[in-house]
Amino acid sequence: MNLDEAKDRLRIPGLWAMLHLPSDCRKNPCHSPFYEPTSKPSFSVFNDGRNFKDQRTGEKGSAVDFLILATALSRSAACVKFVELAGDRKFMNDDAILGGLARFRGKPVVVLGHEKGRDTQTRLKHNFGMGKPEGYRKAVRLLELAGRFNLPVIALVDTSGAFPGKGGEERGQAEALARSIEACLTLDTPMISVIVGEGGSGGAVALASGNKVLMMEHAIYSVISPEGAASILFRDAKRSKDTAEAMKITAQDLLKFKIVDGVVPEPMGGAHRDPRQAIQDVGDALEKALATLSGLTPDDLRAQRKERFYAIGREGLA
Repeated sequence: MNLDEAKDRLRIPGLWAMLHLPSDCRKNPCHSPFYEPTSKPSFSVFNDGRNFKDQRTGEKGSAVDFLILATALSRSAACVKFVELAGDRKFMNDDAILGGLARFRGKPVVVLGHEKGRDTQTRLKHNFGMGKPEGYRKAVRLLELAGRFNLPVIALVDTSGAFPGKGGEERGQAEALARSIEACLTLDTPMISVIVGEGGSGGAVALASGNKVLMMEHAIYSVISPEGAASILFRDAKRSKDTAEAMKITAQDLLKFKIVDGVVPEPMGGAHRDPRQAIQDVGDALEKALATLSGLTPDDLRAQRKERFYAIGREGLA
């Protein structure tokens, strides 16, 4: 594959880029030009301000990229099997949230994930990963499908928040988010959510209300963006770095507060420096988390979620 062909691959959204690679690259995706490390300078120590800026670059890969490679890099899987299911059966399909049926390391699962896009064209198509009501209603449809066929659910979160525009409000954004959270909490099968980049507000919680919530080492998770909080508190968005530090949005702080259940380590300098290793680690963490829930009954799974979320704010704050 020449350089021009490789550049063309980068214009395709994350999921489809993997599926359109030549067969030799699909069998060994770590050799794919799509996932070569970038030339971005490495860094080993992050502060909160750097974290939230870094998670918006899109260089570490989209949420669906992680599922594709975590599946393909497993010891037993030689190829990727993913069937996208589109539309909410009420209004339209939302490209900001992708989902469907997949095989994760040989086992059937339902997968959901935010897709931000990689360049201006794809980011506009995917609305920068900001899901609209139809996207979250699609998620509800797939969660119900998972319960019907007894399939575990993997949700990969990477969004600054749900779409706040006029159209979203007219079609019931708040109700759609609430229904998605309810569907997660009442699901009969195991659900693992991984925050792979940016987890913002209700748009993230709507897919992150599973039995286990994991975060990548340099990901962030917050109720509001640091810029938004700075605008409200200080009337100055430029103080976002100070606000980010006060908000405790990093994986390490959230693990201490028991808001997340585990942190997936990233290679030195961040996931974009070694995507293959980062995605392998995410796959291993998902496999381990699913194994811990495999023997639980539907009642046990719902009770575990209930206790997990009721405990937030009561433990880990001392």
